Amino acid sequence: MERAPWLLFWGLVVFLFSPICEGKVHYHKWKINYQSWAPDCMQVQVISINGKYPGPTVRAQVGDTIVVELENQMPTENVVVHWHGIRQIGTPWNDGTPSMSQCAINSGETYIYRFVVEKVIPMFDKYGGLVVRRLDWSALIAGTYFYHGHYGLQRSAGLYGSLIVDPAGKEPFSYDGELSIILNDWWHKSAYEQAIGLSSNPFVWVGEPHSLLIEGRGKFNCTTVSTDSSNTCNATHSQCLPHVLIVKPGKTYRLRIASVASLSALNFLIQGHKMTVVEADGHYLEPVEVDNLDVYSGESYSVLITANQDPANNYWAALNVRGRLPKTPTGLAILNYLPNPSAELPTSPPPASPLWNDFAYSKALAKKLVALKGHEEVPPRQSHRQLVFLNTQNKINGFLKWAINNISLVLPPTPYLAAMKYKIRNAYDTTPPPDVYAPRNYNITVPPPNPNATEGNGVYVLRMNSVVDVILQNANTLTPNNSEIHPWHLHGHDFWILGYGDGVFDPAKDPKKYNLVNPPLRNTAALFPYGWTALRFKADNPGVWAFHCHLEAHLFMGMGVMFAEGIERVGRIPRSSMGCGLTRNKFMRHP
Repeated sequence: MERAPWLLFWGLVVFLFSPICEGKVHYHKWKINYQSWAPDCMQVQVISINGKYPGPTVRAQVGDTIVVELENQMPTENVVVHWHGIRQIGTPWNDGTPSMSQCAINSGETYIYRFVVEKVIPMFDKYGGLVVRRLDWSALIAGTYFYHGHYGLQRSAGLYGSLIVDPAGKEPFSYDGELSIILNDWWHKSAYEQAIGLSSNPFVWVGEPHSLLIEGRGKFNCTTVSTDSSNTCNATHSQCLPHVLIVKPGKTYRLRIASVASLSALNFLIQGHKMTVVEADGHYLEPVEVDNLDVYSGESYSVLITANQDPANNYWAALNVRGRLPKTPTGLAILNYLPNPSAELPTSPPPASPLWNDFAYSKALAKKLVALKGHEEVPPRQSHRQLVFLNTQNKINGFLKWAINNISLVLPPTPYLAAMKYKIRNAYDTTPPPDVYAPRNYNITVPPPNPNATEGNGVYVLRMNSVVDVILQNANTLTPNNSEIHPWHLHGHDFWILGYGDGVFDPAKDPKKYNLVNPPLRNTAALFPYGWTALRFKADNPGVWAFHCHLEAHLFMGMGVMFAEGIERVGRIPRSSMGCGLTRNKFMRHP
């Protein structure tokens, strides 16, 4: 009888990891390198996968294993790939974040990412005992995802692609076919040039994007390029022909949409067609019909469209900038009704998006997106800890930075995960960062009276299985009368969006307005100008996880924090994930 608890324990272990054995293994071999390409007709260098841009689509079913053998053939820089929205339960070292979860992959090295598209969530009781929680809905994390480079500004250099997770069971909507697109903004200057400008004093900004891309294709006005320019622009290049979405009249299609934009909030619409939003970030929504859809960097959606217009015509799919004064032409694709030729352009002009600064419209649209009843877990009624993060633009020794509670994140050479797991001394600042900003009477409507901030790399250590509220508070930048949209992305978790509000968050009044009935579960949420966004999540995934603004430049300039939970429950970290910083001397670097 004394051995029964141990038998139960090992039974739970087998039960927990049985989905790994049941699912298929999807193996991919990638060679990462620069490639000459013309995404918007201007010939530039992009980061390609196996010589192609955008990267290949990765597809698996819930419970399957994805294996990517990645060889870094770039001669001058390191690389990592982040699997955006995949929680990496049990494999936090494969989240694809340098200095956070792993060492960057050096030039000439090969690294193997291996992770399960999970369908069970391991939980631990307050005594540290293993508890297995099998989901009541088999398709919980089925949906639309993507992957992208997470080293420097490599996402803006073209390192990205689609990641689609199919359900193990039936979905709550039906369609006749499927289409998929990734949205992006694009510059002709290299990621190197952009990074140097962001790191310079005085600050040198690359400016607004030259083009907007739909599935890696856009159109730059080649007539504006001087004849003596070293850049080649060919308006008829096959690589910049409009992306074509092929449909049959009368059929309904699931269109998967994701944004990897580096700077721009985007608005997507299809000429003459309504869209019904049914999924966001891998979670089902109550169907809502829209004329257009705001898509912030890091977000993904599924919408249903029906080809119910005049079948004699093709139609524009259009992409416009939101939240910033538009200086970038509309991005265009073609909705091609068969049997019309795909090269047949629509005869009418592209449809217009809402005004770029109509934030009331954007907030109203965001509030319409709620969880589908019976398919999503409702949030706990209360949280154990509240963090209030003031987002500000600052300066440090004259250099322009972004900061959270007056601390600008500077990543350490040694990855947090290994440093905390193996208790490596002096790897990062062990002083806890502040839970709230001070003073609480900070005036968010004007530039900061004292613009100076400090650098830091501390970690918010969360109690395992605790419920955490994060209040994102926006403010004025260093420029008068200016506050920007910040899309915030959380690694390793999904969160409930409890609410949005204008002005300064009131901890006494505003929680009474929270949606605790059907808030959407997401991994990315927008913080609107001069307002706040309230999030709630469970700290139920052992590891160290980034929480940051998904705009490339903003994270690069310090707009992020680190969360850690259950480090003692993290398994043995592969040596191939280490070998840099202070782990260099502690562990040999080999697969």
